Amino acid sequence: MNNDRTTYFLPTGTEEQNKAQQNTFVRAWKSLAPLMLGERKRLIITLIAVLASTLATLLAPVIIAQAVDVYIVHGNYMGVLMDAGLLLLMYVIVLVAGYNQTKNMGTVGRSVLFKLRNELFAKLQELPIAFFNQNKAGDLISRINNDTDKLNQFFAQALVQFIGNGSLIVGAGVFLVVLNWKLGLAALAPAAIVFIITQLLSGWVKQKSRAGLQSLGSLSAEIQESLDNFKVIVVFNRLDYFRKKFNTANEQNYKASIWSGIASGVFTPIYGLASNLGQLVVLCYGLYLITTGNLTIGLLIGYILYVNSFYNPLRQLATVWSSLQLALASLDRIQDVLSLSTNMPIIEDLGKDEVEMKNTSNSLLPVLAFENVSFTYPEGKSVLRDISFELEKGKTYALVGPTGGGKTTTASLMARLYDPTEGRVLLQGKDIRTYKSHERAEKIGFILQEPFLFSGTVKENIVYGNANYADCSDDELARALETARLSSLIERFDGGLSAKVSGGADGLSLGQKQLIAFMRAALRKPELLILDEATANIDTVTEQILEDILSHLPSTTTKVIIAHRLNTIRDADQIFFVNAGALTLAGSMDEAVELLMHGKRSS
Repeated sequence: MNNDRTTYFLPTGTEEQNKAQQNTFVRAWKSLAPLMLGERKRLIITLIAVLASTLATLLAPVIIAQAVDVYIVHGNYMGVLMDAGLLLLMYVIVLVAGYNQTKNMGTVGRSVLFKLRNELFAKLQELPIAFFNQNKAGDLISRINNDTDKLNQFFAQALVQFIGNGSLIVGAGVFLVVLNWKLGLAALAPAAIVFIITQLLSGWVKQKSRAGLQSLGSLSAEIQESLDNFKVIVVFNRLDYFRKKFNTANEQNYKASIWSGIASGVFTPIYGLASNLGQLVVLCYGLYLITTGNLTIGLLIGYILYVNSFYNPLRQLATVWSSLQLALASLDRIQDVLSLSTNMPIIEDLGKDEVEMKNTSNSLLPVLAFENVSFTYPEGKSVLRDISFELEKGKTYALVGPTGGGKTTTASLMARLYDPTEGRVLLQGKDIRTYKSHERAEKIGFILQEPFLFSGTVKENIVYGNANYADCSDDELARALETARLSSLIERFDGGLSAKVSGGADGLSLGQKQLIAFMRAALRKPELLILDEATANIDTVTEQILEDILSHLPSTTTKVIIAHRLNTIRDADQIFFVNAGALTLAGSMDEAVELLMHGKRSS
């Protein structure tokens, strides 16, 4: 029984959600630290390089001040040359350190990007079907590609600047105060104002950055959805509808990206003004101190250089800070996915079913059973209510009913694409939730209404997910297909097993796609085979071939057929009518037809 009606709708980046996610530094570090465990050596080298670069930059003004006050004033040009040599050495250290920073952090960024994308994709594979039904593929692709790339850019470029400029600002600030605390406090006053403004605007910047990323995801989703359904759009001559929807999404992205751009650049002029004010204050106050004999010319020059060493990095931090907010917004969107957990876990077998199985002969044990099963979608739509039935080995069952009556939902519960809201599903006498995914896939075959194929060859699609034929040759597979009476279907493809299948299989008819899906399922020889409108798009001759193949499956294979065409279920051992939350056993084909006609009229 699954009472967890988890909804998997991802946040859309509204203001309320962003307010709840302001303090993300600690959470960001906790999320990213495990991804950097293997990068300790590069991080240490980068930190040493940052400290060396900072120290060399901070020593340069001292050397210049000394050259002016000690050597130039007294005409000691040899001392000037010595200081020039020291300055050259400092600049070489800065150059080498900067190269090491860029090289190592670039590698760290790519490593984090690689691991983060793997972790994100692995999380997507853990989540249930409901997650993908509730979220658009384009937005998920944007989170995997665009959002992770924003984090990579921050690690590869902005993080080094953030740490380097931050240490340089702290060092320059200390020198300013130590050399002359009055002049230092005056020089740092504009920075204090900027700090307050930054604190006030950071939340707004992050909010706009997240909104920009969200709008980009929505635009990607709209493009992906429109291109997937482009044939339908052309057939109904609704290119105007396509353009209208795209223009709406594009306009929303345009407006969001403008505000995101404004937010990204809002700090640059503010920090630039603070830098100019700082230099102006030092120059005016410094000249006054020189006239009073409390400051030398060389020290004033050094002081101005320290002000530049303080405010120039601060000005660069304006861009870096916006990049940080964008990275944090990206991390929020990534964490939206990583923080999810499936509401369909594998549970431990409590042993009760095992006892029941031991007391029951294998021949009498049903392949699958529903015990008081009810199911309601997260949106609140009730589909099944208190359903109980059993499927016996080797028999053929049919599910009929009006469109939307619950046939496919019933089949999905059989294959555990969903868990019941109430009750439980038993597979060979055990709760289906106790089976691991690969165990369940070996026992249950499912041919969907819209089969999906992967890019590759017909052979690769047939053996997909089948460990018994994963490494087989074409000849071995051909013999296996012939034994299973499936070889005649290969002749329907130009090139046979080597026929190419493009992404989405656009070069194949829907009937050909269903043939491949049929072969893929039948070759596994599952104990339960579910066919959801498997012959809906296949010609009569091919349908007869498939019926012959079905009849030659192992005698223990239980078949469940969902069909609207009654001739496809005429030979079923039992027919169930599914509609309005109920499942009714139809005594005969005529009764099934009557129930179906009545259900259509009532719906």
